[in-house]
Order: sequence, then structure tokens, then C-alpha cells
Amino acid sequence: FQLQASGGGLVQPGGSLRLSCVASGFSFDDYAIGWFRQAPGKEREGVSCISSSGGHTYYIDPVKGRFYVSSDNAKNTVYLQMNNLKPEDTAIYYCQVVKTYFMSGRISTMAPIYDSWGQGTLVTVSS
Repeated sequence: FQLQASGGGLVQPGGSLRLSCVASGFSFDDYAIGWFRQAPGKEREGVSCISSSGGHTYYIDPVKGRFYVSSDNAKNTVYLQMNNLKPEDTAIYYCQVVKTYFMSGRISTMAPIYDSWGQGTLVTVSS
């Protein structure tokens, strides 16, 4: 399995970026994909995920209403549209195959299945 995240960059507060996650060696049809981020000096945290069907999504509270995850299974690509970016969004962003946990019909949390993270893509939000 190999996942490659891209699309990061330097953006001013309030700006937008769209990250892409491309898979090789497997199909997104079979796996949920999550976005994670690691800020300097902090532990990696899960940010968002999308189910294999694309019918279920999950966001942590700090990004709700600003980040949107989507998938194009024909292209084996998952996207993370990030709007109204804040300095606290500055981090290296990674994508990973995840296991999702449901509660009341919605994804309540997620956990990475593998511990191989790749290089990620750096998002810097600064004026």
C-alpha cells in the first residue's frame, strides 16, 4: 500500500488549500481514508476521514465547517478542501488507511490501520 499526500503550501490566514491523497497498490473502494496532521512539537492527530463508499465523513471539532473531505474513487484520490485556514492549522498533513468506528449511524472516531506515514505535505498558515 502506498499513499501520497500533496497540495500543501504557504497561505495567509483566511485562505484555502486543497490537499490530495493518491493511492497505489490498492483501491479506495475497499478502505476508509483519513487525514491526519502533526504540528511542531505536538502529537499526530486525526482530522477527518471518509468511508470507502464516500457516504460517511468525519471531522474533528476544530475543523468542522471549514474542512471538507471528498473522494474520487475512479482516480483513487481523496481530497481535503481546507477553507478559512488559521495559524493553528499549520502542520504536516498525512493521509492513511483507517478503521472507522460508528455510533448512531455516524463515524464517531477513526484510527490508523498502518504505522507507515510517508512524507506528508506541509501546510503553513501565516501572514
